[in-house]
Amino acid sequence: MSDPAQERPSPERVVFIDDEADVRRANRQSLELDGFTVETFGAAGPALAAIMADPPGLVVTDVRLPDLDGVALFARLRALDPDLPVILITGHGDIRMAVGAMRDGAYDFLAKPYPAESLMASARRALERRRLVLENRALRATLDAAVEEDPAFLGVSPEMVRLRGLVREVAGADVDVLVFGETGSGKEVVASALHRWSRRARRNFVAMNCGALPDSVVESELFGHEAGAFTGALKRRVGRIEHAQGGTLFLDEIESMPLNLQVKLLRVLQERAVEPLGTNEVRAIDMRVVAATKVDLGQAAAQGTFRDDLYHRLNVITIPIPPLRDRREDVMLLFQEFLRRAAARFGREAPPITPDVRDHLRRHDWPGNVRELGHFAERHALGLGRSETAPPGAGTAGTLAEQVDRFERGLIREELFMAGGDVRLAAESLGTPRKTLYDKIARHGLTPTDYR
Repeated sequence: MSDPAQERPSPERVVFIDDEADVRRANRQSLELDGFTVETFGAAGPALAAIMADPPGLVVTDVRLPDLDGVALFARLRALDPDLPVILITGHGDIRMAVGAMRDGAYDFLAKPYPAESLMASARRALERRRLVLENRALRATLDAAVEEDPAFLGVSPEMVRLRGLVREVAGADVDVLVFGETGSGKEVVASALHRWSRRARRNFVAMNCGALPDSVVESELFGHEAGAFTGALKRRVGRIEHAQGGTLFLDEIESMPLNLQVKLLRVLQERAVEPLGTNEVRAIDMRVVAATKVDLGQAAAQGTFRDDLYHRLNVITIPIPPLRDRREDVMLLFQEFLRRAAARFGREAPPITPDVRDHLRRHDWPGNVRELGHFAERHALGLGRSETAPPGAGTAGTLAEQVDRFERGLIREELFMAGGDVRLAAESLGTPRKTLYDKIARHGLTPTDYR
């Protein structure tokens, strides 16, 4: 839509168009009694000008208008904003035309005479959909701005703003850093940013997970060795420390490093020199060390599972990463970006974010943090996340028949939502006859408000 539509949407405002004054008056009264803000017009031209100046949340228009018929007006509105819901009011002779407009994206049609309750119900559903569309647009705009600023630190929460500022400030200081954060919170992302924003960015960023290697090979991986240094050492190997010359060495899960190697690492940090296995040669090293841990190293040092002197050597500057549960305003933003990336990687369109998914994103505590959220986005992109988004209380309790019913109801509801309430499309997607689906919708007590 034009810029005004994106900048100043009025999601609760209804524009009602009909050339009969009594019809306008009666429908305006009904809509306002139901809590809507209503603006009425007797012709398409003035209504279109008002809509372009201040986009509403919903347009309700008669098909028969003096200057431009409602279907042509709908086509104009669709060109301005394809997501603006339009409800058409028709006489019996215009129903076929209205059905055709619905195939082109009109939200609904009401055949005259219609009860006020039908208009109210359709308007409420349409405005709820409009609210979700505008919310997604705002998220998309925020996401684009965040990605442009720095894709590694997506988030608009105060915690993420502070983290970005701290990392940028520390990056230029060229001191060793300790990064503290829970599993999956993004410690390597922070370490990579510290390297990328530093004067060492043109040299190597060397990462090593201290907990992923057997104790027998950690020393060789870290310090390197000469040929013949031990059985099987057939040729010289440059260790991670030496490979990080001029750059950054990232030691993840440093709490897992064996105590005997912590002594050697402490010496490297103090003397900025390394002595590979199998040689007495000491080689000077110019590097920055970023260590990461998911445990309190101070407490580990007090318990004797981590060297106290190494802890104090590393604890010059500590960067804490907030867990995802403490910055919930970033969850939807991150999920949308992860979903976009996953869909692109899998070569498919990103599925819609259903109400159940939104509820799950809001209520889940994300103990696995950003990594867990990314994996959930991948499962959702593949259509495999339904069992995780069941509403509270819809667990495994109950008989087999009750569990099957709950699953079937949720599956039908989700498919109808993804099909925009179109039973024909949902039936095709589910591979079931339309009549069977109608029967199941009735049996499960599903109404349009459940999925539109």
